[in-house]
Amino acid sequence: MQRLTLFFFLLLSTFIHAQQAGDLFKSMPSDLLPGVSEGNKTMLLVDKGKTTVPFPLGEIEKVVHSDDYLLIRTSDVGTLQLKLLPVNSDSVIACLIRTVCENVCDSHISFYTSDWKKLDRESFLPDVSTDFFLNSSSKKPGNDKYAVSLPDICPISASFSETGTDLTLVFHYRERLTEEQIQDLKPLLKGDSLTLTWNNASFK
Repeated sequence: MQRLTLFFFLLLSTFIHAQQAGDLFKSMPSDLLPGVSEGNKTMLLVDKGKTTVPFPLGEIEKVVHSDDYLLIRTSDVGTLQLKLLPVNSDSVIACLIRTVCENVCDSHISFYTSDWKKLDRESFLPDVSTDFFLNSSSKKPGNDKYAVSLPDICPISASFSETGTDLTLVFHYRERLTEEQIQDLKPLLKGDSLTLTWNNASFK
């Protein structure tokens, strides 16, 4: 039922048809990439190699450019990823990942139509939390080690590869914990990273 509802919604909405990541990047609203002019966007996309243009806070660099994926370095600590995800044979939606890696990496993931209308993230991606990386036995109420070992933030970064639609999540707990806390946490962890697969409707 959920899958039928999703595809019915796709039929009624304006999605990207035969459009590439570069085309969508040019029309990106300014609040999603503050300070980058239309001219700078065009200069960044002049070819598919690495390109650097002036930026109010220094420089902005296009690191990866393919038909369905862009990786933009917005600062020494910030990146923006734009990935086109297929939902049927001729339509895709846009996934935008903004990541800041200062003291610890943290990513914000959002989804959009071709005219940059924001979509409900929960329709495409489960709630990203530290629970993803923990064994189910560690999530029992009253587990003191679990409560003590984890910080009050969710230091998880997300990234795509240049090819493919898998989403890789990395848990950056080491930067936030003492060595003693890390040792306490290790038995509870399934791993430091995991991969979610896109099934043309959502990530699983």
